[in-house]
Amino acid sequence: MKITRLTVGQQHYLIILIVSFFAFFVNNHIIPADLMESRNLATAQEMVHSSDFLIPRMNGELRLEKPPLPTWVAAVIETAIPENIVAQRCAAGIMATVMAFFLYLLVVRLTKNRSIGLISALILASCFNIILMGRTATWDIYCHSFMLGAIYFMVAGFQEKGAQYGRFLLAGLFMGLSFLGKGPVSFFALLLPFLIAYIAIYRPNVRGKIGALVLMVLVCLIIAFWWPLYIMAFHKEFAVSVAQKESTSWINRNVRPWYYYWQFPAEAGIWALFWITSLMFFYWKNKFADRKAYIFSIVWTFSAIVLLSCFPEKKTRYLLPILIPGAINTAFYIHYCIEGLKSKGERMVFRINASVIGIILLAIPVALFIMFMQKDMISIPLYVTITVLSLALSAFIFISAYTKDNNSGKKVFTGIILTMIMVEAFCLIPIGKTFINDDRHSIRMLRTDKRVEGLPFFYNEQEGEIRMELVFESDKIIRPLNPSKEQGVYSNLPFVFLSGASIDSIFAGKNVVIEHIDTFDNNWQKKTSRKHKKELVRQVAIIKPIINQKDTIQQ
Repeated sequence: MKITRLTVGQQHYLIILIVSFFAFFVNNHIIPADLMESRNLATAQEMVHSSDFLIPRMNGELRLEKPPLPTWVAAVIETAIPENIVAQRCAAGIMATVMAFFLYLLVVRLTKNRSIGLISALILASCFNIILMGRTATWDIYCHSFMLGAIYFMVAGFQEKGAQYGRFLLAGLFMGLSFLGKGPVSFFALLLPFLIAYIAIYRPNVRGKIGALVLMVLVCLIIAFWWPLYIMAFHKEFAVSVAQKESTSWINRNVRPWYYYWQFPAEAGIWALFWITSLMFFYWKNKFADRKAYIFSIVWTFSAIVLLSCFPEKKTRYLLPILIPGAINTAFYIHYCIEGLKSKGERMVFRINASVIGIILLAIPVALFIMFMQKDMISIPLYVTITVLSLALSAFIFISAYTKDNNSGKKVFTGIILTMIMVEAFCLIPIGKTFINDDRHSIRMLRTDKRVEGLPFFYNEQEGEIRMELVFESDKIIRPLNPSKEQGVYSNLPFVFLSGASIDSIFAGKNVVIEHIDTFDNNWQKKTSRKHKKELVRQVAIIKPIINQKDTIQQ
């Protein structure tokens, strides 16, 4: 039987798939759902229950702050595989993998060098922020993945001869999907910095392409704005108030100083030092083979940082799009190292960068022993496996970096990628143990409790807003109720009530029957942890009307 050899491109696709599998899918169940995931998935659950896919709601209230495309995806998954957070996270993982492939295709098209494209994609897939977003059911990864696809098709349209209606149509399609993913976020954080860099460095020729560009814009507008226009038609006042609130939040919420984002290399995680080295523009600009593409990636990176820094509201997850040109910066440096360092100074810097990774690998067994082994939070076979792999990878990286070998750069790069794979495959298992609260008693069990079926749920309005984790875990709409207002209490009987205080005390003296269900603690963190939140500990009881004088509080 004849065995067909894979082409270079096919080999690269396979490598990207393997690395993405470990980066985004392996052990993606270990970290518990956080507040953001709970909000997103609670909205998807409610969408399924109400069968209203056009008007997203969260805990019974309209949720129009974000366009609904990722919520639709989550709702489809919830319908097909109910109550499965792994499946929900896999959807984000698929989008992160798509992002890595689009970066590969974009870099290959710009540089005509498949090796730089592969290195860029692997660096992106192994960046800390990308791994985090690709492992959780959050929506940022959707809009930026779609926008990177739009950028790729746009570049392809400009580079090829002729009008290229098909490619620009696809660019408009992906832009529209990006807007439906998270509004204008990616247009400002990813597309605009790209356009600044691409126009300044490549000066694309639009002759003969005006019609295709108009088509791109029209397709983008149709896909992007049909849903907002629908909302304006049926919920105009609420939509206007949401728009005002969102625009105000950019100025007044999570305000940070202008220099806050200049910590951006930390978001690359294991690649931070290599990225910093690659940004030494005045040294490298005449060293790299494709000077034009390197300068383009530098302008793209710093344009994004400057533009994002202009907004008062700042969060580290907003730095995700900067990692895309950052991966290209770093890839040029890694490729240069693989091709062969030219001076003693270059070799010294490379060895320092590699040594830091080697030292971290040596520290992993020590850290695991102190944090987990001494507390019986990791099995001996797993600890031995991680220790052997860490020491082997550390030795491999040190030997590769300090041996005069033409393949030293490639070996160090391979060692770093294997380090990421080891961490995702093995180290996440004990890390997940830090989230185990032995006293955790999830409110999720109410989903199958026959006693609460068909009853409305209320929380104590006097204690502030309900935590969305409780809404998501219970899969219920939990509305506010002031127990001191008797008319509201009696008009809603019977109902399920949640409170952080004693429910017996709250309803003392009122003509109701209290059937206690349980006290739930939805904290993943232990009670001794500073991250243990009392807002996630709630008593739950059914409040019923008194039918006769023999009714009493039921335990």
